[in-house]
Amino acid sequence: MRRKGALFAGVAAVAVIGGGTWAAVNSSRQGGPEPGATAATPPATAEITRTDLVDSESVSGKLTYAEERKVSYTGSGTVTAVPAEGKVIRRGGALLKVDRRPMVLMYGRLPLYRELNSGVSDGPDVEQLERNLKALGYGDDLTVDEDFTYATSAAVKAWQKDRGHPQTGAVDAAQVVFLDGAVRVSGVSVEVGRKINGGEVLTVTGTRRIVQVDLNTDDQALARKGARVTIELPGGEEVKGRIVRVGTVAQQVSAEEGGGSTIDVEISLGGRKTGRLDQAPVNVAMESKRVKDVLTVPVEALLALREGGFGVEVVEGGATRLVAVETGAYGGGRVEITGDGLAPGMKVGVPAS
Repeated sequence: MRRKGALFAGVAAVAVIGGGTWAAVNSSRQGGPEPGATAATPPATAEITRTDLVDSESVSGKLTYAEERKVSYTGSGTVTAVPAEGKVIRRGGALLKVDRRPMVLMYGRLPLYRELNSGVSDGPDVEQLERNLKALGYGDDLTVDEDFTYATSAAVKAWQKDRGHPQTGAVDAAQVVFLDGAVRVSGVSVEVGRKINGGEVLTVTGTRRIVQVDLNTDDQALARKGARVTIELPGGEEVKGRIVRVGTVAQQVSAEEGGGSTIDVEISLGGRKTGRLDQAPVNVAMESKRVKDVLTVPVEALLALREGGFGVEVVEGGATRLVAVETGAYGGGRVEITGDGLAPGMKVGVPAS
């Protein structure tokens, strides 16, 4: 779902009513003021500025966490402990316990695809294990490389003793899961007391907060990788974000949900504090149009002219004069204008706030 940004007709109508409070209303019996006519000093003023004018459209999104994935257990036994949903687990922490023995999180991009012991060939998975053992305080004499040595086996045994595993010096996937960083538990598929023989046990995400948008494919031009957006959080607070990924595969939407198709858009929040709610609905303002380097005034500065069109009331010292203007793009509560003698820094009348 989306809601449109400021459009010409709706905004202009409000501007006529608001802008007429000090000048147009006084002359409404004559059909509106004429260009060049003076009027009572307006209750407030605003500057004409030269800037880029940006219009936006608001689309619905959800505040969530990046990099969802499933975690499987390869052994068998009885589940004796599971983490709470929302818990953050870091290197060395237990993702699950089976028969009171933990499946431990270690950091790395390579999955544990073989048992690591003193008889294995050299490989990057050995180096990955050794790097984690060092980070956890094991193996003072251990050299981090691709060779599984006696020092590696001794470090593994010391780690296994502390974690309650048999001190075999060999590590398998029932003891360790390699993921690329700390994770947050978003779902638990097993319960304490259940007997398992392999299978998926947890759903985890990264700890980085993102906004995810299922964007209608008709609106895909709104989503440009690297573009900045504004997110309205639950409660009304606004934060800035940046589009970091735009999907290329359209997903069909069921008829019950309105039909059509969407693409996935991911927005980074850059570490901004956004609370701990997961799947919370948010509104995302995406840039739909940008006009560069134009003169702008607040929309409420526009006045309806007797002969049609709009004008602004320029305030110079204690005098005022009406200048007919051509309006252009709208965005962010401002409107593009062109008119004789207008320049940045001039003051124009607006209603009192």
